[in-house]
Amino acid sequence: MIREPYSITIRELNDAGPDNIPEELVPASQLIYSSPATLAFNSPGATGFGVKRAGLAVPGSVMLLVAPGCCGRNTKLVSEIPGYEDRFFFLLMDESDIVNGDHLSRVPDAVAEIVEYLDEKPSVVMICGTCVDALLGTDWDRVCRKAEKAAGVPVRPCYMYALTREGRKPPMVLVRKAIYSLLEPAKRDPRTVSILGYFSSLTDDCELYALLRKAGIRKINEIARCGDYESYLGMSKANFNIVLNHEARTAADDLAGRLGIPYLELTRLYQIDKIASQYRAFAGSIGAEFDDSDYRKAAEDAVGRFREKHGNISIAVGEMLNANAFELSLALIKYGFNVPEIYSSISREDYVYIRHIAELSPETRVYTNLSPTMLHYDCSAARADLTLGKDAEYYHPDCPNVPWNEEKQPFGYTAVTSLFEKMTEALA
Repeated sequence: MIREPYSITIRELNDAGPDNIPEELVPASQLIYSSPATLAFNSPGATGFGVKRAGLAVPGSVMLLVAPGCCGRNTKLVSEIPGYEDRFFFLLMDESDIVNGDHLSRVPDAVAEIVEYLDEKPSVVMICGTCVDALLGTDWDRVCRKAEKAAGVPVRPCYMYALTREGRKPPMVLVRKAIYSLLEPAKRDPRTVSILGYFSSLTDDCELYALLRKAGIRKINEIARCGDYESYLGMSKANFNIVLNHEARTAADDLAGRLGIPYLELTRLYQIDKIASQYRAFAGSIGAEFDDSDYRKAAEDAVGRFREKHGNISIAVGEMLNANAFELSLALIKYGFNVPEIYSSISREDYVYIRHIAELSPETRVYTNLSPTMLHYDCSAARADLTLGKDAEYYHPDCPNVPWNEEKQPFGYTAVTSLFEKMTEALA
């Protein structure tokens, strides 16, 4: 019987290479990926912006959840969030529906009933299907077309298919495509850009806003800052889109194909030198110049103050945070701190960071949130002075923690500055 939690050193991971990632660290090889979302007492993928809440990102939208009762229960938690109280409707499936799909014939009438019931016509009705319809092979596009004809409002599908979470187009990719699918061709404004990737906005102090404005951009669109449906439609006027999360790439490709709006991608980083390099490349690609020196200095000063006060402390890093666990760990190591443990699943893309961590801190151990062997993790062993991420806090409950998973998204130099300020507060 296994009595030790599964772990592997960064050196061993790097030596094995991206083609030989241990099964314990690959979500698709596990029966179910229930952590770290379980730590928030919610279903996988439903913390923060899961499919259901994300599907309501379009202003004025409502959602019809088509599901067995068991799949609809946790929607009650989402419906209690201010602003979502009257936006969820349910079409429950019985055993007969699960076997032969009879529920699909009721969807158009249900959507029409919702539209008639509401005092104000919704901008769009999002239909959220579950794994049952994934197994049935339901053609939701066809069902939505029928519902749209019956109700006289746009109807779009979004897929709460946990079974496809590790596939080529997982639910959070498809829901991003769905919420931008309503945008229509419009005359593009050379001084307008749209930021895609997150369902909430960047933090108000993020320097990306200021840098874009200094480059001559007058209008910066984000779906979370669209106060009404007309503002949302204004995203079609963007001269180009900026993708900040790779899960929005499919949506950006669709907008490029349908509306002719090109896009470029920026990555959230915590290595200050890499942030600077990315901004230089970004500025060059749009024919602009960025003076980011003040923001860079503020980030460097924040790191310096923290290191001067706390020395080379040990910091354990989880994956339930607004960062890539391996990129953040590499940044911390480069700043002179110890990262003894990382709790995260792994993808091939992570090896660009794993390779460098192996050079600087080869004995850093990687634990998996997927393995039942983590039940044997010794939480009493003091291996860290500070933890980052809610999952890391679970493993070190008596250690100061920075969750770093607020809804407003950190990015760029201000993300580094804010993180180190939060770390200082946690250790105060």
